[in-house]
Amino acid sequence: MSAVKMHVKKGDQVMIIAGKDKGKTGKISRTLPEKGAVTVEGLNIVKRHSRANKQKNTGGGIVEKEAPLSASNVMILCKSCNQTARLGHRVLDDGNKVRFCKKCKEPLEG
Repeated sequence: MSAVKMHVKKGDQVMIIAGKDKGKTGKISRTLPEKGAVTVEGLNIVKRHSRANKQKNTGGGIVEKEAPLSASNVMILCKSCNQTARLGHRVLDDGNKVRFCKKCKEPLEG
């Protein structure tokens, strides 16, 4: 599978629009373009059982960690209109390409 063009970037504030954490907001901590997935800080928490490892000095037990979720299940939160919105791309007069909110037409930082 080839890499997917991501509509969100690391550090973007997003809202989850589908799944068990629907309606919750958080910041993107990691993007996985090859899988078309993102990891959101503090959301989509799963429990994983880990075995003790003497060489790494780690104890066994149940570990809670953030699991990736599909990038199609998150929507960016616009800072100026405080709503979820689709993104557009625009080239400014100085040649810079920026993302903008389709609702309020304001450019997004980062």
